[in-house]
Amino acid sequence: MKFTAEQIAGILEGEVVGNPNAEVHTLSKIEEGIPGSLTFLANPKYNSYLYTTQATITIVNNSFSPESEYSTTLIKVEDAYLAFSKLLEFYDQAKGVKSGIEQPSVMSESVKYGENLYLGSFSYIGANVILGNDVKIYPNCFIGDNVVIGNNVTIFAGAKIYSDTIIGNNCAIYSGCIIGADGFGFAPNPDGTFSKIPQIGNVIIEDNVDIGSCTTIDRATMGSTIIRKGVKLDNQIQIAHNVEIGENTVIAAQTGVAGSTKIGKNCMIGGQVGIAGHLTISDNVRIQAQSGVGRNIKEGEVVQGSPAFNYTDFSKSYVHFRNLHKTMSEFDEFKKQNDKQ
Repeated sequence: MKFTAEQIAGILEGEVVGNPNAEVHTLSKIEEGIPGSLTFLANPKYNSYLYTTQATITIVNNSFSPESEYSTTLIKVEDAYLAFSKLLEFYDQAKGVKSGIEQPSVMSESVKYGENLYLGSFSYIGANVILGNDVKIYPNCFIGDNVVIGNNVTIFAGAKIYSDTIIGNNCAIYSGCIIGADGFGFAPNPDGTFSKIPQIGNVIIEDNVDIGSCTTIDRATMGSTIIRKGVKLDNQIQIAHNVEIGENTVIAAQTGVAGSTKIGKNCMIGGQVGIAGHLTISDNVRIQAQSGVGRNIKEGEVVQGSPAFNYTDFSKSYVHFRNLHKTMSEFDEFKKQNDKQ
């Protein structure tokens, strides 16, 4: 698929400086640009590469003024980084245009689906499933009974969506995700064994949610595990039964959230964070990577450590911890001198 500088400038509302008919068919970093590629320059640290890059077209900020000769065609825009991100999204959508039902695949007779469905081979769709328009289900996926999926949802290869799950519009669920498996519910018996507690709830995923590869979201014991609008989950995250995550919260990889914890809106949670069950994490909270959270967190708090506490206090305490060996050596020396007296 080829695009000219003039076409790209039209998409980005930019200005072409150079050849408007210059064509590109791929993307590249500016330092690795090749003929036929499109790149961008947003960080001044990379300015020198503009004069050596072989990329055919380069997106730059309106404020950029070249200092020497260059061979690439420029497209000037208000914000080169955002413009290139917009193009990446456009390119990704164009690349992923697929439709039709591949064989072999299994679809129950009771399934209802909208326009432009793509169902990849070796996929299974159970009874009473409802699929919206422009749904793409890549090969080797499992969609259980009574699942409802909205418009413009992409489910990548190998994902498993268990029964009764509800997924909103404009969501992306990446390879290896398991959504709606049983929560970790067991009751201890007097003899030391455990009896399984049936998990009869479901998972609800609202609009504009992205769920990274190999992330697992457990169904509720009763009621629903809920992922609210705009949430972005990284790869390899565990969300336990009856958890609720508020709108536009972002969680990085390898984080685990135990059962029945409620996380508010607009939170940012770093990688490898562990959050205990039955807690309330309020809105606008920041949790630094590798923290262990065992208490409720108030709105706007920034915490770090295990157990996690105020980020500023943690930073001050860490200075002392780093110097602890030196401090103890000085103390021991002082004690020896004092004992001699």
